[in-house]
Amino acid sequence: MIRAVGLTKLYNKLTAVDSLSLEVPAGQLFGFLGPNGAGKTTTIKMFTGLLRPTRGTAFIGDYDIQADPVQAKRLSGYVPDNPFLYEKLTGQEFLSFMGDLYGVSNSRKEQRIESLLRLFDLEDKAHEIIQGYSRGMRQKIALAGVLIHEPKALFLDEPTVGLDPKSARLMKDILRELCNRGTAVFVSTHILEIAERMCDRVGIINKGKLVAIGTMEELKASAASEAKSLEDIFLELTGGAEYEDLIAYLG
Repeated sequence: MIRAVGLTKLYNKLTAVDSLSLEVPAGQLFGFLGPNGAGKTTTIKMFTGLLRPTRGTAFIGDYDIQADPVQAKRLSGYVPDNPFLYEKLTGQEFLSFMGDLYGVSNSRKEQRIESLLRLFDLEDKAHEIIQGYSRGMRQKIALAGVLIHEPKALFLDEPTVGLDPKSARLMKDILRELCNRGTAVFVSTHILEIAERMCDRVGIINKGKLVAIGTMEELKASAASEAKSLEDIFLELTGGAEYEDLIAYLG
């Protein structure tokens, strides 16, 4: 459902993403990890059509995001780490607007709005303007907005940032249920514990290159050391020696 073939993005002499190739099938929750500046957000923006690749191709289903952008975007949804929301709209008005953007029929749209507000525990806030929403409520209404057309591929950049433990757990449960229904979910996160417990497969990117990909069992088997956790593997692949030197110095 999500596929990259040789995806590359250059900014003058800087290679932000370097020949990335990967696949995420329908029903899989894929975690995309890397240090700050590794190329995670750039990759997501190329998958969602917000950035044009220098080379390579990104597909949503059978559609090339550059050659068939409208068809590809009908199948997908995207929530950035700091989503833009129309703050003078109420939650219900925002969801109605999103439904209209995606061409959802009026009868189906009303059903989806009702069920999404209930799912995200926003029924009591439906008629309040978004300007008064907390960070966590904004995250939830943004995700509800991209789910209104029932996308087959979902991209989330740091989806649990700003959420309290209850809301973060709700988010994880919702993502798992979406996968159970056949949606491919592509999640970028810095929280390794969440990725380890939540994701079916994980990809690690460092300095624009995909340095590891697989299930936790596959990553542990391929690690050079006796890595016990995703954190151990991540540090080993992205510069763990620097942390070891720091710990030795502090000791």
